[in-house]
Amino acid sequence: MFFNLVILILALTLGGQVHAGEIYGGHKAAPHSRPYMVLLERYMKDGSKEHCGGFLLNEDFVMTAAHCQAESYNILLGLHDVRNSEEIQRVSVKEAFPHKDYDENGFKNDMMLLKLKTKAQFNKNVRPIALAARDDGSLPKSCIISGWGRSEKYGVYMTPVLMEVNVTLIDNEKCVKDKLYCSEGETGPGKGDSGGALVCEDGKAYGVVSFNYKPASGGPVLHCYTKIPENKSWINLAMKTALKNP
Repeated sequence: MFFNLVILILALTLGGQVHAGEIYGGHKAAPHSRPYMVLLERYMKDGSKEHCGGFLLNEDFVMTAAHCQAESYNILLGLHDVRNSEEIQRVSVKEAFPHKDYDENGFKNDMMLLKLKTKAQFNKNVRPIALAARDDGSLPKSCIISGWGRSEKYGVYMTPVLMEVNVTLIDNEKCVKDKLYCSEGETGPGKGDSGGALVCEDGKAYGVVSFNYKPASGGPVLHCYTKIPENKSWINLAMKTALKNP
């Protein structure tokens, strides 16, 4: 009931679309089993600090959601438990590249590349993830998302350890039209998990955690993920251009 009430209140104030965050119905991830996951510290214009998720593409770039834009950023690599941060790599961001066609009103093309100021150092706890190839029309079914966003247990606070949950993608008319992957129901992401990776059966990243949508007509909450295969050309070109023009 609490989850539904929160989503309903946010839906009424944001026109049915809510930035994604809490891992609801999930469990703790095995320590460092998701070495591609990063925690993004966002420093805002008003001096506050907020968080998003993200994932490592290579030694130079992290992917996150475009709605996670901020004045400046720090990337935490190799993190599992925020209370034990001795072995993490903390890297600042040199430049942010929101998708060229990002629409903040409808969260369309909600993805952003972050170019690291210094290269990520790969080790057993820090590894990049491969991206899914161009969409062949088939829909991956069994996927997983992870993040440090809020959960039922920790309420308004981020969870200290990385949480994860399995989601099943659905064939939904709105999602097809808006070029999104979607799952539905009470288990999924909410506030604080935006920008994390939707990882499916082959171990590749298929989507970026974007927003939750409560249909005005009722029905279950839709969890929406920006499609990576649809945007591979932009991703590759943006990384190539950024490296060529430092």
